[in-house]
Amino acid sequence: MKVVVAIDSFKGCMTSLEAGTFIKEAIEETCDAKVQVFPLADGGEGTVEALMTCMHGEEIPVTVTGPLGEKVESYYGILAEKKLAVMEMANVAGITMVPEKSKNPMNTTTYGVGEMILDAIEKGCREFIVGIGGSATNDGGLGMLTALGVEFYNKDGKKAGIFGRDVLRVERIDTSRMNPLLKECHFTIMCDVTNPLCGEMGSSAIYGPQKGATEKTIEQMDAALNKYARIIAEATGKSEAEKEGAGAAGGLGFAFLTFLNTSLGPGVSYILDTLGLDEEMKDADIVITGEGRLDAQTAMGKAPAGVAAMAKKHGAIVLAFTGATSEDAEACNKAGMDAYFSICRGPMTVEEAMDKENARQNIHMTVKQVFNLITHLEKRTDGR
Repeated sequence: MKVVVAIDSFKGCMTSLEAGTFIKEAIEETCDAKVQVFPLADGGEGTVEALMTCMHGEEIPVTVTGPLGEKVESYYGILAEKKLAVMEMANVAGITMVPEKSKNPMNTTTYGVGEMILDAIEKGCREFIVGIGGSATNDGGLGMLTALGVEFYNKDGKKAGIFGRDVLRVERIDTSRMNPLLKECHFTIMCDVTNPLCGEMGSSAIYGPQKGATEKTIEQMDAALNKYARIIAEATGKSEAEKEGAGAAGGLGFAFLTFLNTSLGPGVSYILDTLGLDEEMKDADIVITGEGRLDAQTAMGKAPAGVAAMAKKHGAIVLAFTGATSEDAEACNKAGMDAYFSICRGPMTVEEAMDKENARQNIHMTVKQVFNLITHLEKRTDGR
């Protein structure tokens, strides 16, 4: 039996490789199988790990500004011979970096993303792959652009700040001091959402609530981003607010599209192609995928759905493991997952479920029982 494991991270709990390794250990304890583990991501948490593993790149540590304005230790990947940097905004301005009590997109910033880009430019990089999933921000890229040299001014002529709340006060911009080396750079942005910047389907309305925004805050942010986009369009001659993906990562997609040489597209497709999973699945009997929570959004182009679609093309059975499922998770069956299993084995708090040792034990025992069943069914099929 050949099993291919390509499971996304369980955010804030297990990385993709950790979850995959725990699954492999459980399968090998249970039956005689060839198990191959591949890191998986779709532009969010784990993107650098996934790409650097298959590209054999170097991890670069860096100290940058975190989502709440504090200094944080982060990292990105480099392929020096290609002058290529691989980054994810999730480990600079990610939602898992903000304590629940502090979640408020008015108080978060993408400034650290810009700092990381500048660090890579100083190290000679001119090609960038940036995953922008999993953000805690809704600043329209104000923070990142400020770090890159764009100057934003309030009505009294003073420079604006770097947080979501400061978008409300922007009246004028000056791009003359942007780092000139940015003109030599190209950015491939991995993004799996198609939302515009503003409106009913915009970044504030759709993603604001999960970042801690109230209804009043959402109205304020949407109005501010509308005005912000108009000011930028007048200054640059570029109107990108309605483009697909402009609303990604709280408007970070809009900032990339407007100010930088950018290609924006689905992260999962890029990851799967780079990993060479299609070839590995040709003779796979079972493919395992999943993520921290399975719901209808999973089926709408997220990494596990991409894995399932590829596996079904080759006739493999697709199993998914997850921490939690929603009532609409059956959409994942229609997306190619033959069956999915929650690893939570009993009542527990969210904190207990997300403890790494608990998660390791939970996924180990759940996978082991599923493969016990598979082994017994195989024996019956063989007449034993």
